[in-house]
Amino acid sequence: MNTEEQFKQAMAGCREVFFKKLHDYGAAWRIMRPSSVTDQIFIKANRIRSLEVKGESWVGEGIYPEFQGIVNYGIVGLIQLEKGYAETEDMGVEQAMDLYDKYAKSALELMLKKNHDYDEAWRSMRVSSYTDLILMKLNRTKQIEENDGKTLISEGIDANYLDMINYSVFGLIKLSEAEA
Repeated sequence: MNTEEQFKQAMAGCREVFFKKLHDYGAAWRIMRPSSVTDQIFIKANRIRSLEVKGESWVGEGIYPEFQGIVNYGIVGLIQLEKGYAETEDMGVEQAMDLYDKYAKSALELMLKKNHDYDEAWRSMRVSSYTDLILMKLNRTKQIEENDGKTLISEGIDANYLDMINYSVFGLIKLSEAEA
C-alpha cells in the first residue's frame, strides 16, 4: 500500500470513531473555544508521551486511540476556527460529517504536498518523534493563541492543527505496520 492509501485508511478509522461519538454525544464539542480544543489535544499528546516513557497503561487504552483522538480534535479545532464556538449544540450529524470530510481532505492534500517535498522522511522517524513534534506544535499554538492569533512570520493555528493531524496519521500508520 502506498502512503496515500495508508493515510486514507487511517483517516477512515478516525472518521468512524468521530461518527460514532457524534451519534453518542451529538456535536457537544461545538461549545469548545479553540484554546480548549488545543488543551484537549495537549492532554492526548501528553498521555501518549507518558505511555511511551512508562511503557504501560493503567487505564487500559493504548497509544493508537490517542492518536485518533488528536486527529479528531484537530479537525474539531479547524471547524471551530471556521465556524466559531457556539453556546449550544448547533450542528447536526450531516453538517458535522461534511465539515469533517472537508478538513480530512485538506489534511490529505497537505500531506501529499509535504510528502513529495520531504521524500517520505516520516517513514524513517520514530513514533515518539511524532509525539514530540505534536507537543512542540501545541506549544506554538498556545503561544499564537496568547497573541490573539496574530503572527509576524509564522503559519497560523489552522496550519498547526493540520500538522498535528498529519503527524498523528503517520503515527497510526507506523503503529499499524508494527502490528502487521
